[in-house]
Amino acid sequence: MMILNMWIIFIMFFIGNLIFVSKNKHLLIVLLSLEFIVLSIFFFFLVFLMMIDYDMYMLMVFLVFSVCEGSLGLSILVSMIRTHGNDYFQSFNLI
Repeated sequence: MMILNMWIIFIMFFIGNLIFVSKNKHLLIVLLSLEFIVLSIFFFFLVFLMMIDYDMYMLMVFLVFSVCEGSLGLSILVSMIRTHGNDYFQSFNLI
């Protein structure tokens, strides 16, 4: 059962990285793939901490940081939509 959970988590992490690395036009898709990667890392921590019978306090700290990361991503998305009118990467010049 534990090996099956690890395979599912590995597949989730791989799919999230595959979506993140692929050429996406929209910032929202990139942010969703990052959240999917964070969710797979959270599940890995959950399974690992349950396997070694450790305290779940570290999961709360990880969730706080992941929520902060998500809110920063959404604020960047909102400011980009307000300034450029869309979330295309082509209309956003990084130089």
